[in-house]
Formats: sequence, structure tokens, C-alpha cells
Amino acid sequence: MTPQEGKRAPAFTLLDQHEQKVRLSALTGQRVLVYFYPRADTPGCTTQACGLRDIGDRIGDTVVIGVSPDQPAKLKKFDDKYDLGFTLVSDLDHAIAEKYGVWVEKKSYGKTYMGVQRSAFLVGADGRIERAWPKISPKDTPTELLAALESA
Repeated sequence: MTPQEGKRAPAFTLLDQHEQKVRLSALTGQRVLVYFYPRADTPGCTTQACGLRDIGDRIGDTVVIGVSPDQPAKLKKFDDKYDLGFTLVSDLDHAIAEKYGVWVEKKSYGKTYMGVQRSAFLVGADGRIERAWPKISPKDTPTELLAALESA
């Protein structure tokens, strides 16, 4: 079940692209965009990540954290290749994606499989979800984030 706006964001501690632990709770007092994407360095995921990179100077002290089931080494290559400049964390066992309700059944070319549904959550300074965007498109992620920050 996807967490609802106004509810506390599910906590997590995951390894980032530098193999350092990242705790959502350590960012209390700051807004955090937690966005989930299926796989690093694929067309949609690259569009989404580069879009967020490109608005970095317009989001103030909002922290951006991308979550995928990729290994930290793959996340580092993705970050280095596109000079993303924000945190990417590895959810290898998809436990956090499950907590956020974004580990779902998907279909492609007649095959059914489990995978990450591209989604984003703006977590407020109090640790509660301010905005939730289930099934967000790669191009809309930066636009929706900017709109949410401007309306607050």
C-alpha cells in the first residue's frame, strides 16, 4: 500500500553509490524527495535523473534520493556518467520499495514479473509525506517537485 500524504514516511537505511549508509531519519528537519526508479542507466531512468540534476540549483536545501534495486557499484557508474550530484541508494531486496507500495506486478511483452513502479514522494521536514506521485513519468518528476516546492 502506498503511504498517504500526511502520514509518516517509511524509514530506511540503505547503502548509497559510495557504499555509505543513508538513513532517512538523519534528514529530519529537511525536505527530501525520495523517488523510485526501475534500473540505472536506462532511457527513462536517465531522463528522470538528469531532469532532477538540472533543477538542483532551484530546489534549495531539498535533498534528492533515488532508490533502485541496483548494486551500489552500478549506481556509482550511473552517477559518474551523468554527473548527477545527488544520492542514489541500493534497495537490492526491494524491501523499501515494498514499504512504499511501489514493488508491483508488471507486464511486458506478455510476461508478468515484479518490479519497481516509478514513483516519487516529497517528505517534509517533520518526516511526513507532503506529496505522493505514484506512477510518475520521468519527465514530470522535476516539474512536479518544483511545483510542490513553490506552492508550499
